[in-house]
Amino acid sequence: MEEVRVGGMRFALDLSQPLYEQVLDQVRSSIAKGEIALGDKIPSVRELAQALKINPNTVMRAYQELERDRLTETRRGQGTYITTDMNVVEGIRSRIAEQAIDEFLTKMSSLGFDDGEIDQLLRKKRGMDDERNG
Repeated sequence: MEEVRVGGMRFALDLSQPLYEQVLDQVRSSIAKGEIALGDKIPSVRELAQALKINPNTVMRAYQELERDRLTETRRGQGTYITTDMNVVEGIRSRIAEQAIDEFLTKMSSLGFDDGEIDQLLRKKRGMDDERNG
């Protein structure tokens, strides 16, 4: 899986997964991490499709969903821009975090860990990280 940089965003596409979902998730992640600043212009549908070597309709579908989520806005004749509303970005960050936590807890549960054991492992890990950084 090759990484491609386009307009401040990094993309690594896995052809075994739906491409539009990957584009959507990777743009959301770039926004949540602050890799793309609020109000920044993002690549056009055509630019991104060419850089990623995917169908423009795939990119268009992802961009439409970003706009529905209010993460982007299209300005007629000017392009597509990241929202300037920090509350929207914070909402997406929270959603991404909750999803990561849910996936983690599901995986730990499938390995047979109960809540107490998970808490203990997390405390132990955080303590080890604090010792390394402190």
